[in-house]
Amino acid sequence: MLQKIVCFGETLWDILPSGKLPGGAPMNVAINLRHNGFDPVVLSRVGNDDLGKELISFLEEQKINTEWIQTGQTHLTGVVKANISDRNEVTYKIVEPVAWDYIQYEERIARLISESDVFIYGSLVARSPLSQETLLQYLPLAKTKVFDVNLRPPHYTPERVLALLGLATIVKMNHQELEEICGWLGSAGDFAQKMQAIKDQYELELVIVTRGDEGAAALTREGYFEHEGFQVEVEDTIGSGDAFLATFLTNYFQQKPLSETLERACLIGAYVATQRGATPLYDPQEITPASLTPSKQHSSLHPKS
Repeated sequence: MLQKIVCFGETLWDILPSGKLPGGAPMNVAINLRHNGFDPVVLSRVGNDDLGKELISFLEEQKINTEWIQTGQTHLTGVVKANISDRNEVTYKIVEPVAWDYIQYEERIARLISESDVFIYGSLVARSPLSQETLLQYLPLAKTKVFDVNLRPPHYTPERVLALLGLATIVKMNHQELEEICGWLGSAGDFAQKMQAIKDQYELELVIVTRGDEGAAALTREGYFEHEGFQVEVEDTIGSGDAFLATFLTNYFQQKPLSETLERACLIGAYVATQRGATPLYDPQEITPASLTPSKQHSSLHPKS
């Protein structure tokens, strides 16, 4: 049976030189989960403006239930100015305050979360006191809690991120975030040892770390696994990590082998990096290693105990 999944956090527009595209990590993850056959719920807030109405229409086109997205009267729908001059390392200017900084607690949403199997949240939504307070009220109600670390300066503090890490069941971050968090904790060692330190300190079920064009690694009680990734011609990396996470969770919940799960997540993440924007339409079953550029592809699995 497919898990009931709730994605909490920012919904917004990425403003690119070529125009605007829908974005926000929780929404991106939800759309990719939808591609994989799930029926996720997005909990967020938009403004009562044209951008908000457009965003709701877009989500409805993606078959995402918008019933749980609040509409605010006093703050505009979120926008992010994305700089893609370096296609492999997108930088962001995240406007504040906006509607998703003011996500309100609702009893009906609390019931929804308590009846769900998985609750996905990030660190960016906790930049504002109100949305952070709402998140902290919801987290104890959740069963499996997936923390998608998203460190965007200046929108976080070590204390806030570590508090959210302490409430998680599963955590996903990138290699730069791993280094920064381990710096806060004073954890040394190689890549796998740093992941182990975080897993042990916060009693996590699973730690996942993406490494850009060098693939990703995962650490569970089964051991340490890594995949070298797929080399592709990058259009932009917006949303590739979100596609990776959705694909990883899909296979993980289906109890696929960790090596297969990691390879599949790297494959879909790489594919999304070849497309424009965060949420390209695709059928996961049609994406294979052969569908990427063969001459620029390398792939290898290294499970370690």
